[in-house]
Amino acid sequence: MTQSMMLITSTWGSNAQKTFKLIPVTEECPYNEGIYDVDSKVLALISKERKESMHMVPKLNEWGDLTQLKIGKRPNGKDYAEERKTLETFYEYYVEDVKEIEFFLNNVAVNASSFDFSTYLNATAKSKIEAAPSLIQTV
Repeated sequence: MTQSMMLITSTWGSNAQKTFKLIPVTEECPYNEGIYDVDSKVLALISKERKESMHMVPKLNEWGDLTQLKIGKRPNGKDYAEERKTLETFYEYYVEDVKEIEFFLNNVAVNASSFDFSTYLNATAKSKIEAAPSLIQTV
């Protein structure tokens, strides 16, 4: 493994939670990006390698608009037509074990020794509760 990525501070998720991302810094880097999801405690890596896979995509009319259904919503809750298409997607890798994430970051990130990624890895539900406003009032 070569140090071909850099750690940067970022936000992620619907609540825009602080986290870190990995960005490539060399041509030889095998990944497009990486991001740590603090809620699920998973490091997601997107490879540069591609694969073909089947996906359901919205069906479009001749003007490029969604083809609306006349019968209401389908069992999946969508009110527009879909069709299966073969799309080229990137391989995704998920690292869940904290020790394996640390090992990976220390071996891949050029700034692993100066970037404090452990604060994100060690974030707990307790820290989220402490950050939330108190619902209990003391008298």
